[in-house]
Amino acid sequence: MTATPSRRAVLLGVAGAGAAAALPGLAAAPASAAAGGGVPAGTPPVLLTEQATRRVLVLDPRRRTWDPAVDPSVVRWQFSPLGDRRYADLSPDVSWVYPSEAKVRRHRKRNYVLTTASFGFVAVVEHPTGRRYWGTAIGPGDDLFNPHTAEILPDGNVAVACSTGARVRLYAASQGPRATRYAEAELKGAHGLHWDGARRVLWALGDDELVTFAVGGTAARPTLARRSTLPLPVGTPGRTPGGHDLFPVAGRPGRLWVTTNAAVFQYDMRGGTFVQDFAGHEVISRKSVKAVGNDPRTGQVVSTVPEGGLGETWWTTTVSVHRPAGSYKLVNGGIYKARWWLPA
Repeated sequence: MTATPSRRAVLLGVAGAGAAAALPGLAAAPASAAAGGGVPAGTPPVLLTEQATRRVLVLDPRRRTWDPAVDPSVVRWQFSPLGDRRYADLSPDVSWVYPSEAKVRRHRKRNYVLTTASFGFVAVVEHPTGRRYWGTAIGPGDDLFNPHTAEILPDGNVAVACSTGARVRLYAASQGPRATRYAEAELKGAHGLHWDGARRVLWALGDDELVTFAVGGTAARPTLARRSTLPLPVGTPGRTPGGHDLFPVAGRPGRLWVTTNAAVFQYDMRGGTFVQDFAGHEVISRKSVKAVGNDPRTGQVVSTVPEGGLGETWWTTTVSVHRPAGSYKLVNGGIYKARWWLPA
């Protein structure tokens, strides 16, 4: 989903009251337990952006088919700002359309879900309370639009990648839940972000390049400056590589998952190269992968790719699992991204 979406999605139906809801606990089944449906014991829950009902969901990994309308117990936790007065100033009726990112981060001994939506919503949401750590709405009146991902830094500030407008912004979110000051830098087709604590740089993925930004200034007045640039693998001749997802390889410091329009790679920081030497690459690497990530405990890799015949061309009802091969199915879903619930 790289183009600015149509306004018709404002009319999408919404399940539930819209506020964050804590349902059964998020602990994965213990390693000694037998998981159902052929799911390896110890498989973590699945976190995903569900665009058809405009929610972020955490789902039971032991169930291969999720049908929340019939069996609400498959939902471990959910978030939507619709109807939640803690997010009312962000106009979620307008800005919370096409949730485009959900990832869990551990910050100062608390878990937060970082989430964005293509019509401008960005927030860092405390789990499981749903309390707002910080949020903003980058709306149609701004030259930026389509926030595609976010990342929280050790000082509590939050970076946001906006594909339309070609910018990465670093907000002084440490200054309060409604802080508006920011620094910004250009990046064509900005889609992915990852804070690298070892190198103390912000990695960012655009249409054509993987870059690092140095973060300077103070927490209240941050600065952002490009430090390095690396072209993405060409992929399809005559087309932009189309960088999409950027995510750390769990259990392998110094490696990043990188997806493009054509393939899935890992970037090896030590060698400065894009590689496909990871186990299962022959099935994991395929075109149009919207999200990818691994669980270091079980070795499983999760990914999403669009399927035809749904409400939008970038939606899927299926979360693919690799090593061993499997899948999850969300009944009547409109999934965009899926990730293992691995606070880090």
